[in-house]
Amino acid sequence: MNQPTDNAKQPDDAHRVQGEGDYDAARRYDKATTDFAKSGKVDEAARDAKPTSPAEADELRQAEAEGKSHAKGEDPALYRPGKDSSRGS
Repeated sequence: MNQPTDNAKQPDDAHRVQGEGDYDAARRYDKATTDFAKSGKVDEAARDAKPTSPAEADELRQAEAEGKSHAKGEDPALYRPGKDSSRGS
């Protein structure tokens, strides 16, 4: 009579939050990005990401413009002198 139902949480899952609040995923992402930044491979990755032709560069500019057309605007914190804008949201 007091048996758990199918949707009952397992004890191991009690501390987990999924979706936008997935703390484990956020920690893994933070560690991976920090490790990459410290690896010395950032410049190489930036060179590898550079457009390989004028046509590709134009395509990237168009894609950026399309993305920006859906945005509410730039983050004002990016333009405040003396503020640390290296940390994203």
